[in-house]
Amino acid sequence: MSIPTSLDPQGGVAVITGAAGGIGAALALQLAARGCHLALADVNAAGLGEVAAQAAALGVTVSTQVLDMAQPEAAAAMLADVQARHGRATILVNNAGVAVGGTFEQVAADDFDWLMSINFGAVVRLTRAFLPLLGQAPAAQIVNISSIFGIIAPPGQTAYCAAKFAVRGFSESLRHELEAGASSVRMTLVHPGGVRTGIAANARLPVGGSAAEIKLHQDNWRRALRLSPEAAAARILLGIERREARVLVGNDAVAAAWVQRLFPVAYWRWVARSMARQSAR
Repeated sequence: MSIPTSLDPQGGVAVITGAAGGIGAALALQLAARGCHLALADVNAAGLGEVAAQAAALGVTVSTQVLDMAQPEAAAAMLADVQARHGRATILVNNAGVAVGGTFEQVAADDFDWLMSINFGAVVRLTRAFLPLLGQAPAAQIVNISSIFGIIAPPGQTAYCAAKFAVRGFSESLRHELEAGASSVRMTLVHPGGVRTGIAANARLPVGGSAAEIKLHQDNWRRALRLSPEAAAARILLGIERREARVLVGNDAVAAAWVQRLFPVAYWRWVARSMARQSAR
């Protein structure tokens, strides 16, 4: 069987988690503009409804589910709803994500586990649930959103990096399995750099951190979030259409990935200096 080397989203059905804002919302609207029907999920009901209404106005069929991806049963509920309302799926975008602030010693064990259950566990559960349905299409794509923090690992991000590195390893191994098995499903692994989403502002705060420390931490990271969600989504959509195995989103992601490759141990000194210069502007 010949596996298509490109994927046209028109007429397909894209399943997107974390679709109420940020990259998920931007990608949903850009897919809708290409004629792709949507099955959207998020824990934020109001935001999800707004995105769904905008997408439906573009002439595609849109279904929504208010789901907490930390719950193990969310994947099965999402699959059942997509099968009932669309009958098929051609794109799965595992985009839902959360953040927790603080060092490893400051982050509560429950918060660490909560982040892992969404940022990594939900990726695995949804992929397992949807893979058979995706495999029924002549060409289908799984899109797993990792992070540049799935390539580099800054201090104060132990939980987030653990999850995003796990997404990377899971996705790369699964990609090799799908290719070896001549599946019609392909994998696109995405590493966004600093994208202006609400994830940092909505992060759970560390236990015992002072208000001043928390504000400084948030302000520093906010300065690094420069790329618009729309620009990030456009690059991801191009990667979907080309069926690219890996997509680096943003010049900062490209630069950090190269520095990590060249200096796998000492790279953080370069990254830290670069962030310090940005913060001083």
